[in-house]
Amino acid sequence: MRLTRRHFAASVAAAFAWPHAVRAQAFPSKQIRLVVPYPPGGPTDALARIVAAEMQADLGQSVIVENKAGASGSIGTRDVAKAEADGHTIVLGNNQTHVTNAFLLKEPGYDPIKDFVAVAGLADLQHALVVRKDLGVANVTELVTLAKKNPGKFNYGSTGLGSGSHLTMELFRNRTGIEAQHVPFRGAAPMALEIVAGRIDLAFATLPSVLGQIQSGDMKAIAIASHVRAPQVPDVPLLKEQGVKDSEGDSWLALFAPAAAPAANIERLTKSALAALAKPDVRANAIKQGIAVNVRDGKAFAVYHAEEMTKWASVIKAAGVQPQSAQ
Repeated sequence: MRLTRRHFAASVAAAFAWPHAVRAQAFPSKQIRLVVPYPPGGPTDALARIVAAEMQADLGQSVIVENKAGASGSIGTRDVAKAEADGHTIVLGNNQTHVTNAFLLKEPGYDPIKDFVAVAGLADLQHALVVRKDLGVANVTELVTLAKKNPGKFNYGSTGLGSGSHLTMELFRNRTGIEAQHVPFRGAAPMALEIVAGRIDLAFATLPSVLGQIQSGDMKAIAIASHVRAPQVPDVPLLKEQGVKDSEGDSWLALFAPAAAPAANIERLTKSALAALAKPDVRANAIKQGIAVNVRDGKAFAVYHAEEMTKWASVIKAAGVQPQSAQ
């Protein structure tokens, strides 16, 4: 076969074009920014850094954790919603940033469904129902009985109006019919101190925030508001095991990307994130932080996400919590 000058030129052009085309399609092609919409420290930040390190090794590109806190997590989340939709910017969201902000903030600046695509569900921060150690109850049945015998006598703490701990308690009160006075705090630490001091009777608290006090006996955990028992306190029964159905209040953690990100890029991120948490040592590290690993791919998590939107919208409406300006 005779190679003409035209054929030769075309072959050379194709040879140079092919690797460029492959590089153009490769993902990731640059550093990935993983935004945590909360301050450094704490279980959300810890999980982000655990997963980022594993994904970086798998993807062959740097995965940088960037803390961008403020306004109930809406500042960092909004930043990702408006980022270039190529998969190189993602956010570790939760049921505040991607559910309740839509109902509790007047102007969150993003739509948690329309502006994002779920990459993967990663884990849960399970809520424990804790009581002061001298309350004199050993389980949920005893608590409900005592509360109904003394309507309005007891109080409950939360980490703030409209917080996960507040709404989980509202759901519990709706399911059990108990009455208690709400005492909101600015965060988990001051709430825990007041429970230990005996001035707050009961609360729902994410397990990482009170695990030390539970283990030391300074407060008592009588139930877990989740679908599965907590690996850190496996002897503490679930609410549903004690007859309180449909009262789960997990504070979940999931990766999201801008909605228009290419499906192939999202699939690559999903595969990498799930592979990270499939490693026994990585899972063990997460559990040490008080986290319950609960992995789901993006499609499965999107279904759960939609259910969460409906569920918590109903709880918020029943509780009468009104939208506030972002702080």
